[in-house]
Amino acid sequence: MSLFNLAFARQQGGRFILRIEDTDRARFRADSEQQVFDTLHWLGLTWDEGPDVGGPYAPYRQSERLETYRPYVERLLEQADAYYCYCTPQRLQEMRERQQKLKQATGYDRLCLGKSREERAELGGFSETPVVRMKVPTDVELTFPDLIRGQVSAPYPDDQVILKADGFPTYHLAVVVDDHEMGITHVVRGEEWISSTPKHLLLYRMLGLEPPQYAHMPLLRNQDKSKISKRKNPAARLTWFQEEGYLPEALVNFLALLAYPPMIEADGSEREVFSFGEFADRFDWSKINPVGPIFDMKKLLWLNGVYLRELELGDFTARLLPFLEEAGVLSGNPSLGELGRLKEVAELIQTRIGTLKEAAPLVAPFFVADDALEVDEDARAGLADNAGEVLDAAIAALEPISDAGYGVLGSESDWNAAGIEAALRAAVVDGLGIKARFAFGPLRAAVSGARISPPLFESMEILGKHSTMNRLRRLRASL
Repeated sequence: MSLFNLAFARQQGGRFILRIEDTDRARFRADSEQQVFDTLHWLGLTWDEGPDVGGPYAPYRQSERLETYRPYVERLLEQADAYYCYCTPQRLQEMRERQQKLKQATGYDRLCLGKSREERAELGGFSETPVVRMKVPTDVELTFPDLIRGQVSAPYPDDQVILKADGFPTYHLAVVVDDHEMGITHVVRGEEWISSTPKHLLLYRMLGLEPPQYAHMPLLRNQDKSKISKRKNPAARLTWFQEEGYLPEALVNFLALLAYPPMIEADGSEREVFSFGEFADRFDWSKINPVGPIFDMKKLLWLNGVYLRELELGDFTARLLPFLEEAGVLSGNPSLGELGRLKEVAELIQTRIGTLKEAAPLVAPFFVADDALEVDEDARAGLADNAGEVLDAAIAALEPISDAGYGVLGSESDWNAAGIEAALRAAVVDGLGIKARFAFGPLRAAVSGARISPPLFESMEILGKHSTMNRLRRLRASL
């Protein structure tokens, strides 16, 4: 919702407002607000007005605006467009159950309408602290224009609570008052609010206010087409993407594609990779697909890989550091030598990972002592019967190669990827008659401890002759 709100605001030269709607105190969590700030900042979706940056219509937390709503409630009461309701929660629950049993439409039965406090107190299910309900007339408009969907029809609403017993307004009243007070011209929200829109438009009419334009976005769905939720899909929690190593620019691109078509180029071709700026420049409500899109993680992983490969090497290396620190591969304050080696390794793996988190197991072998490198079970299980013979041949072939300037990728020494590959192919592929695709498995296991690793010969060059030979001999001795 923030992405599409912001794209439209930027295209129109408008202002994007972040308002914290925290009137439901039963669901209030102290850390939720900061999580909103952090995740939107991480995505680069910055706002022009909000609780943390201020603005001409502060405060921007509804819990701090309670005195703003009360005059509107009093006005509705005076106009007889609202009334006090003294029904207890238990009485309301019994009413709903009775309606459901009789297969009637559920909704408030107006027991309190037109009754004084004393008259209502004589009846059962009475609460000392009332709520305020809006009185919905029979002529309420049930269709309204939507920027995405055209004319939309919604069900007839019941007498909605607009002020709760705790003195807090409900969303329905607060959003109408705040949108008016803050000069909101366009509201972009999820399609679950379509059924509430007639209530909001009715409140605007009762209060004599000009309503904003509405755009109801489709809701994201899981692969089984159910509504995406934290219970079914961890991706419903935005911080999950950050923790897993997705790039914010890739996620923004992906979220746009969920409800918006690819960019059409001058030659008619489609382009799925685009920046937020390009998205905002070409934004058009008519192009949004109102059907709930499937949240395709495979598509996101592909798109993230595209963005990873486009990063400048220094930027890519810097973005790896927090994930390597978390995995214990590097400390939070790596030395210059470690950073130099990391940059060399980063160049090898940049095209081989889909997320930043995937880098840790590929990078780890370059920063572990030779005698501490563990060859995992999968790699050992993949060793053929001739693994010892291959290792012997490799050790003999590599031993004569000079290691002057070792460990410096692209150095002038003989210990370089090209020389290493030539020696090993001559000794193992030609000398032992083993096909190339099978020849180097034992060497990969020895050097990296795994079946899958960065390019073997370049890895040996970065490790240097001393470490490479130690690791080859160590695995050979264990067979």
